[in-house]
Amino acid sequence: MPLGKIQTQMVSKLVEMGRLTDGQSDALVHHPEDLNGDALDKLLVEDYKLTPFQIFVARAKAVGMAPFNVTRWRVTPQTFERIPQDFCQEHLVLPVGQVGDTLLVAFSNPFEVSIPTKIQEMTGMKVARLLGREKDIKEKFVKESQAPAGFDDVVRQIGAEFGVTAEVMEEEGVTEDSGPIIQLSNRIIEDAYFAGTSDIHVEPQEHEIIVRYRIDGICQEKLRLPAKVGPSLVARLKIMCNLDISERRLPQDGRIVFKQFTKKGIDIDLRVSTAPLNHGEGVVMRILDKQKSTLPMTALGFSPENLEKYREVIRQPYGMILHCGPTGSGKSMTLYSALNEINSPELVIRTAEDPIEYTLNGINQMQMHRQIGLTFASALRAFLRQDPDIILVGEIRDKETANISVEAALTGHLLISTLHTNDAPSTVARLTDMGIEPFMISSSLLCVCAQRLMRRVCKTCRVQTDPSPREKELLEKALGWSGPIYKAAPKGCPKCGGNGYKGRVGIHELMITTEELIEGINKGLETAELKKIAMRAGMKTLHQDSLLKVKDGLTTMEEAIANVPPDL
Repeated sequence: MPLGKIQTQMVSKLVEMGRLTDGQSDALVHHPEDLNGDALDKLLVEDYKLTPFQIFVARAKAVGMAPFNVTRWRVTPQTFERIPQDFCQEHLVLPVGQVGDTLLVAFSNPFEVSIPTKIQEMTGMKVARLLGREKDIKEKFVKESQAPAGFDDVVRQIGAEFGVTAEVMEEEGVTEDSGPIIQLSNRIIEDAYFAGTSDIHVEPQEHEIIVRYRIDGICQEKLRLPAKVGPSLVARLKIMCNLDISERRLPQDGRIVFKQFTKKGIDIDLRVSTAPLNHGEGVVMRILDKQKSTLPMTALGFSPENLEKYREVIRQPYGMILHCGPTGSGKSMTLYSALNEINSPELVIRTAEDPIEYTLNGINQMQMHRQIGLTFASALRAFLRQDPDIILVGEIRDKETANISVEAALTGHLLISTLHTNDAPSTVARLTDMGIEPFMISSSLLCVCAQRLMRRVCKTCRVQTDPSPREKELLEKALGWSGPIYKAAPKGCPKCGGNGYKGRVGIHELMITTEELIEGINKGLETAELKKIAMRAGMKTLHQDSLLKVKDGLTTMEEAIANVPPDL
C-alpha cells in the first residue's frame, strides 16, 4: 500500500535529517501494509527506534511549518490575553509568543485554514503558524484547568514586601499604592475575566484572605493570601472605584471602569460592594462585560412553545411583563434580548437601570443614583412625561415603584420589569403585599416569566444512562415520558475543565393571563390555586421545563433537582 503524500515527504525529511537511510526509506515507501494514520509513527518508533519528537519535526518540515515543542511552554494567565482560552481549547491552538505585530500560534492541525483568519479578525494582528503536537496541546489545557491561578510571581513579591515570615509588619510597610498590590488587584480581575467568572469574592478570614470566583453559578476558591494583605488589597479596590478608604464600618457600593487600569484592551466594568465582616472588610465584584452583546431569544433556553408565547406577549401595545427569580438567574439578559428583538425606529424605549449592564443601540438608558434621589420611582415619573412606548424598570423594590409601574401599564405603555419571587404565581401575592389592589394587578398584568439558570452538561464527555426508579417516576409524572438520560462524567474532560459541565441554559415558567386567571386574582385566591389555573391554561412549571432540558440531553437530573424542587 503506497504512502500518502505527506507521509512520503515526511520519510524523505527523515532521510535529510540523517534519521533514516535510503534503504530504510525505500522499504517504508513500498511497505506491503497500510501505513496511513498513526501506523507509520508506531512503526518508526518501534522498529526504527526514532523518538516521537524526531517524527514530529519531520512532519512539520513536510508540511512547510516550523515545529514548536509545546511541552516546554509554560501556560500563564497572560497566554490567553489576546485569544480566549475557550477558543484555543476548542480549536486546539496555543498562543506562544509575539514578535512586533505578529502573533505566534501553535496549531495541532497543519491543514486548518479558517482558524488563522478568525484569529487575525479577533486580534487585529498577523498570525505566524507553528506546528505543535496535538497530544501536547491537549495536555496543556488539562494542566491549566487543574493548576492554581498564575499568581505565583505576584504572591512571591507580596511575600517579600509584606515580610510574611516576619513576626511583625512595620507600620510604614506596604500600602494600597505598592506595586505588588496594584499588580495583584489587576491580575485577579484579568484572571477572573478570562476564566468566564460572573462574580469575584474577596473574603477575609482570621489568618488569611481568600479569593473565590463564581463560574457557571458555582463558587470555587482561586487564591489564599496572608491576612496582612487584606486591608491593602481592599483599599486598592476601593481606590479603583472612588470609595472612601477611611470608612471601614459601613457597606459601600461603587463601580470600577477597568480599562482605566489596564493596557490589555479588556473593556469591562465591575459593580463593587464592600461590607464590614468579622475579620475585616469583604468585597464582592460583579463583572459587567461591555464587549458582550445580548444573545438572540432562541439561545436563551426557551422551549419552542414558550418562545412563541413570549414573542407574542412582548409585541403587545400596553400592559406589564414581569420577570422573577433570584439574583444571577439571567433575568437581565432575557429582558435585553427581548428589547433587542422588538427595538425599531418607530418605538421609543426608555430604561431605568442599576447598574446599566449592557449598552444597547437605539435605546435610551438611565443609570440610577440613589445618593442624589434618582430612584426607580423618580425615573419612572420622568419617563411618563417623555412620550415612551416601552419602559424597562430594573427592579420593582417598593410600593411607590410598583404603583407607578401599574399606572404606566394601564395608561398605554408596555412596562417590563423584574421582581424577586420564587415562581410565577407567587408574584401576584408579592404585589398584593406591596399594597397593590388585586383588580389593578389583574387589569395590568400580561405575563409573568419565572426563570433560573442550570449548568449545561458537557457535550464532549457526557455519559448516557438509564434513569433510576425515582428519576423515572419524576420524569413520568412531569412529562409523561421516561427514557435514557445523560449524566456528567465524574472527571470531565479538557473541554469542560474537568467539571463535567460547560456553560448554562435557562429554564422558564411562563404564566400568561387568561380570563380564568384574572377572575382568580380578583377573588384573591391563594398562590397554589393560581398555579393550578395557570397549569390548566398550558403553563409548564419550572420543574417541568427543567426535566424537559434533561430529556433533551442539555443538563442532568442532579442539576435539575438541585435548582428547582419537584411540583407537589
